[in-house]
Amino acid sequence: MNCELLVPALFPARARLREAFDALRLPALELLFARGRHTGHEGMLVERWLLEHFGAPEAPLAAGVLTALADGATIDALSGTDDWSRADPVHLRVDRDRLTLVPGAAFDLSAEEAHALCETLNRHFAPEISFQAFHPKRWCARLGAVQGPDVEPTLEIAGEDMNTRLPAGDSAHRWHALLNEIQMVLHTAAVNEARERRGEPPVNSVWLWGSGALPSELRARWQSVSADDPVARGLAQLAGVAQRGLAADAEAWLAAAPEGGRHLIVLEQLREPYALGDAPGYAGQLQLLEARWFAPLLAALRRGRIGMVTLGVPDGAQACSVETIRGDLRRFWRRARALASYA
Repeated sequence: MNCELLVPALFPARARLREAFDALRLPALELLFARGRHTGHEGMLVERWLLEHFGAPEAPLAAGVLTALADGATIDALSGTDDWSRADPVHLRVDRDRLTLVPGAAFDLSAEEAHALCETLNRHFAPEISFQAFHPKRWCARLGAVQGPDVEPTLEIAGEDMNTRLPAGDSAHRWHALLNEIQMVLHTAAVNEARERRGEPPVNSVWLWGSGALPSELRARWQSVSADDPVARGLAQLAGVAQRGLAADAEAWLAAAPEGGRHLIVLEQLREPYALGDAPGYAGQLQLLEARWFAPLLAALRRGRIGMVTLGVPDGAQACSVETIRGDLRRFWRRARALASYA
């Protein structure tokens, strides 16, 4: 059995996170890197990596419709010519002459608040645009015949000036106007007034990204996909691949995994602390990944339960793939060293 791990944000480029990263020692992960065979590649968004490996490298990054599918919408309800977009709830913080985007990962938002805010938006924008809170911090918007903007995912622009990340050209004015209208509606929402009274950041905007329709003719080399990421789960569902939420740890995953085939596990726990510049949180998540995933999978490789562990890093300072089979572990002369030395 080949267990393929996808670990975005493993090699941080930001100096503050690099200090925490450089101080860590992760024996199991270091050994997999030392004994395995390395292939470098151009860095890309994890969503783009998933599309490429599901056989649709040129398809739009349709995160909105894939999220809706993964979170319970039916294919029949999503089929057609309408574009869907992710519409992630965010807080815009005024910093002098810029609007800094604070993603939902940085604050609490209940399901009740999310549904109420979407209802407020729908009273204003429906039927042209409709918002749905499939998850409190992961909304979708049906854009109808309107083509959505081609912009980066929310976590990729955390802490950045939102206005510098909007599309340029003829469509820019339209999206600026739409976002301004959304912000005006949210400004007077009862939920936000209550949040401000409690000293919590209001949800004063959304970030629209990942628009498009359902991709077609997908294929995959995996027999199963285990992930909490909705894009991965939506692609797996469309490709006819068994998909499930991420297990608590490798031992739980191994207990339910078949004996053969190739299987993808998406470990995205580093993305949020990376986006927020949270060095202690980033280091803590890396240590949990080591204890819960890398060390148990290395042990399973040693005893022959797994035939190969493939570790993919799609983005960051060192995009690469590392394949390690059981026999590679005997290459004792390839000594483990700190991961920072690979960056």
